[in-house]
Amino acid sequence: MSDEFETATENAPLKRAIVERISTEGGIPFRDFMAMALYHPGLGYYTGEREKIGRSGDYLTSPEVSPLFGAMLGRQLREMWERMDRPAAFEAVEAGAGTGVLARDILSWANRAAPDFAEALHYTIVEISPRLAERQRERLAAEGLTDHVRWLDELPEVVTGAIFSNELLDAMPVHRVAVRDSALREVHVTWDGAAFGEELRDPAAEVASYFERLGVFPGEGCYAEANPAAIDWIGRAARAIDRGFLLTLDYGYEAEELYAPWRKDGTLLCFHRHTASSDPYARLGRQDITSHVDFTSVRRAAEAAGMTTLGMVSQSQFLANLGISEALGAPGTEIEEHFARRRAVMDLLDPGDLGRIKVLIQARNVGDISLTGLAEGG
Repeated sequence: MSDEFETATENAPLKRAIVERISTEGGIPFRDFMAMALYHPGLGYYTGEREKIGRSGDYLTSPEVSPLFGAMLGRQLREMWERMDRPAAFEAVEAGAGTGVLARDILSWANRAAPDFAEALHYTIVEISPRLAERQRERLAAEGLTDHVRWLDELPEVVTGAIFSNELLDAMPVHRVAVRDSALREVHVTWDGAAFGEELRDPAAEVASYFERLGVFPGEGCYAEANPAAIDWIGRAARAIDRGFLLTLDYGYEAEELYAPWRKDGTLLCFHRHTASSDPYARLGRQDITSHVDFTSVRRAAEAAGMTTLGMVSQSQFLANLGISEALGAPGTEIEEHFARRRAVMDLLDPGDLGRIKVLIQARNVGDISLTGLAEGG
């Protein structure tokens, strides 16, 4: 197994490793295939050297569109700090910080617009990729923003402040399932000597219990995804918060909509050079693989760990509530900057793209409060 895997569009060593495991085990769950494709040490999509996020990468996240996104999130974090009666130390924990752009923009905004909050703000980045962590350090150091920032490879044990993630859960490996003759089946990946294939087999216990606990099942003939890893992560994050907030920003739906009988093919998508496809077996190690989040299970997992759900809105409403449109009328704005900001605001609010990201906010030990970002009706 060597030359047969050499192509210009995929990672041959990664493909070889996956095929060898399939051959040894007689097929593997799709979840294990996705985990290897994305996170295999040194070979996976997220552990490799290629540029992934941004206009020169494969996909664009909200922080990459404009610093306005970080400024709005900074406003929400400051309001949370105020609702907690302005503690002397407020820890903002960003899980999966990508290129470090969001951290840079939040910290820059706080230093510029909210110096009292900046003095209390202690920023923690949770990053499992050493390569990304180094890039984040370089980016923040270049702006002189590392004084109150620390890096961890797992969530802190105790947090007073907020834990937040932006498009983290939808990148976690998922189990892919199908319903045939009213029975739940799980997709396993096979190899026939020339190409990957799929077989439907009995589901793993955690997959069966996922849907039983949820009380919602995909429709007959449908494919769908289950993400127990996201539920486990949310539970750990919720338990870590002694006092404060949990913010989850991601693509997704409530379970009734995510597993609706008309959604025949699930939500699995792949991205390469800003082009979407539905083939996870192409461009191994060169494309992202993602699926939408089951927000019903996410919400319930945090609630089971003691959190109170304050609300969930679209990113479009969240940013509008926090005043993103004010940036268009900033005094002294040059005409070129005005139009650049206008385009950025439109992109962030676009209900067909970034604007449809959901923002779920939950809290513990903060009393009966309301938050600007969750206001109804924009």
